Formats: sequence, structure tokens, C-alpha cells
Amino acid sequence: MSRSFTDRDDRYVGTQTWASALGDPAVRRAIGQTVEIAVASTIGCVVVGTFIAFVLSFVPFPGAGVIVRIIEAVVSLPSFLIPLALGVMFGPVGVVSAVTGHRLAFMSSVTGVVLAEVAFYTPFVVRPLLAAFSQFPTAQIDVASSLGAGPLRIAMRVIAPAVWPALAAAASLTFLLTLNEFGIVLFTGAKSVTTLPILIYTKSIVGSDFATAAVLATVQLFLSLGAYLLYRTVVRRFDTTGG
Repeated sequence: MSRSFTDRDDRYVGTQTWASALGDPAVRRAIGQTVEIAVASTIGCVVVGTFIAFVLSFVPFPGAGVIVRIIEAVVSLPSFLIPLALGVMFGPVGVVSAVTGHRLAFMSSVTGVVLAEVAFYTPFVVRPLLAAFSQFPTAQIDVASSLGAGPLRIAMRVIAPAVWPALAAAASLTFLLTLNEFGIVLFTGAKSVTTLPILIYTKSIVGSDFATAAVLATVQLFLSLGAYLLYRTVVRRFDTTGG
């Protein structure tokens, strides 16, 4: 953090570098785009991950165990493989793009980045929910069903409150990971997408402006800490009211 109070020549300049960096419209756009992509990706992961975990837990079918193993295997892959694979299908010269006359070439955009992050980080939601669902007493479902509650009502009123802590933790982790994601954004090749990690890389490695990069890295750190503290506050409040 001390490097953020110097200039490019490592001379102390107080908050001048901070003022210059935060006054740059490109930096403000990068901060906004970083949060926008993280929020959209987290929502996508929560929706898709919750659906997958619910089906795998409460709608048994042949091959469910294999699907769980595949989902777990995705986490072990380098994140940049996902945008590369999606680029082959939906990139500017991808298979789907060629077939549709470049109508579905959306990988070089915010949509492509969000799609790639949802594809990679959804298992981080599925795994905690599978563990939470496995500990849920199925007798409660039987009782609610016998009292006339439908599947949607059971899911929202009976199951959801019990797995809320796991879902909140998974969503928080996903948001923090997508907020700091670098490889997926870089390998998606979306020139119009500039997030804070990309800008930090550009300022430090490409531009050798380590002072500005230090400012941006500190901002990134504050965003991550703020997201974590917000998660802790929400969970603590839920525990208090729920108790």
C-alpha cells in the first residue's frame, strides 16, 4: 500500500497518485465494470447452481453421481480453459458464429465474460448446497407435502431457510472470486471489457506504472474486504432474527 503514495519514479507524493488514478474516467469505468460482472456472474451462478444442486439432491436419476464428479472436476481445471472452449463455439470465428452468420458471436463482450465465469464458478455453489441438502431431514418434506404444500412452496418455505447459510457462503465466495478474476477476462479476448485486475496488469506489467497499479490493487482489496464484511453482517443479522 505504501507504493500507492509514490509516483512512477518511487518518490513520495502523498495522495497525488490516488487523486490522479481515481480521477481517471477509465479507472472509474473499470471499477464499475468489475462490480457489474461480479454481480451478474454471482447471480447466474446462484440461480444455475441452486437448480442443479436441487435436482441432484431431490430428483434422483441414473448418472447423478457421474454428473457430480464432472462438476467437481471443473473446479480443478485452469479457469482460462473455459473461455477458450466457449470461444471455439461462440467466438467471432466460432462454430455457432459461422453457422448463424455471426449473429451469436457474443464472447468478445460482457455477456461472454459473464457466461464464462458462470460456467466455471457454478460448481462453487453446487458443492456447498449438495452438502447442505444431504443433511436436510426429508421427513419435513413429507410432512409439508401431506399438509397440501406444493413443490414450489416446499422449496421456498421449508428447504430454503434451512440451506440459507450454505447459499449465502457460496454466493459470497463466488462474488469474491469473480470480483478478482483475471484469467477468464483476459482469455475471453473482450477488448471492450476492462476490469480492475486487467487494469492492474496493464498499468504494472505493460506500462511499468507501479504506483498507479498499487492504488488500483488497494481499491481491489477494499472492494473484497467490503464484500466479505457485508456477507458477515447479513449472515449475523439472519442468525439473530432467526434465533
